[in-house]
Amino acid sequence: MNNISDAALSGPLPLRDAYAAVERIVESSGSSFTVAMKLMGRRRRLAIFAVYAFARAVDDIADGDGTPREKQAALAEWRREVHRIFSGNPQSVVGTALAETVHVYGLPQQEFLLLIEGMEMDAAPLVAPSLDSLLSYTRRAAGTIGRLSMPIFGAPPGPDSDEFALSLADALQLTNILRDVREDAEIGRLYLPKELLAEHGLAGLSPMEVADDQRTPKVCGALGELAAQKFADARARMPYLKRAHIRPALMMMGVYEGYLLRLQRANWALRGQPLRMGKRAKLAISLRYAIAPPQRL
Repeated sequence: MNNISDAALSGPLPLRDAYAAVERIVESSGSSFTVAMKLMGRRRRLAIFAVYAFARAVDDIADGDGTPREKQAALAEWRREVHRIFSGNPQSVVGTALAETVHVYGLPQQEFLLLIEGMEMDAAPLVAPSLDSLLSYTRRAAGTIGRLSMPIFGAPPGPDSDEFALSLADALQLTNILRDVREDAEIGRLYLPKELLAEHGLAGLSPMEVADDQRTPKVCGALGELAAQKFADARARMPYLKRAHIRPALMMMGVYEGYLLRLQRANWALRGQPLRMGKRAKLAISLRYAIAPPQRL
């Protein structure tokens, strides 16, 4: 397994040191979400770092070089650590920081367990799932982070908060999938749903065959329409939430709507290197959305 995951489970630390450790994990990740997280107040920032570090650790297991059996065993250890966190006896660096965050913000245990389920799906790996299975995956891999983040952002519990978080999470994850079709294919993954593949004559092809096929941009276009609808669904909940409570999420929305637009214009960028956005461009669009997000994509 990789160094981040190993370090995350290496043993508890004093709380201050644990928070410093999860901050280093976030800093080393190069995530598009880092800018939004850094603009939060210190207490909330450290809490979201703890959640992100947990997500990073389990994601790195799913993406690592181990066998499926080794990955499942490592994820099972994280499931045990979640139970230890909620019983007040964490045994890891990340768990130590997370136990404090869970206590302060009342985060639900089930969301952490669902996230591990999503990583178990990734470890299999996923190849041409049904659309229902894909959305089950996005709920676990991304919706969990959305629901765990909202209390830390300060949003009150309720259907508007949940629907905003889950819709935006689907949109972000689907955009990620569309950005990384070739990169995923190179490691044997194919997240494009089998219904869309069959509709365009691509049923039964290997991940790399799909990535290379001239019909695949049409599949990506159809999935891109779903991502755009999920962004619209999230935007529809915004009037019912305070801007201050969702500002970090809006900054993430800006970056990923920017990716979706660029992918559409590049005909889904299936040749060569995956489409990426520079730090300056990410910062500019993040700040624009933080101040006044556009009414629609």
